[in-house]
Amino acid sequence: MFESLPTAGYVRLPVVLKVYPVSKSTWWAGIKSGKYPAGIKLSERVTAWKVEEIRALIQQGV
Repeated sequence: MFESLPTAGYVRLPVVLKVYPVSKSTWWAGIKSGKYPAGIKLSERVTAWKVEEIRALIQQGV
């Protein structure tokens, strides 16, 4: 599963959803509830997530 993630840096939502297969609406609801890590806004319409946080989420098995 980690093969499609870079070793460091940031990834956008399509990459996150490939390695953590939930729907977009489930992902955004999980962020709102605190279950999933909040992303970092790169611009008004672009959000990215730290690879380290996504790897930790997968390892936790949430």
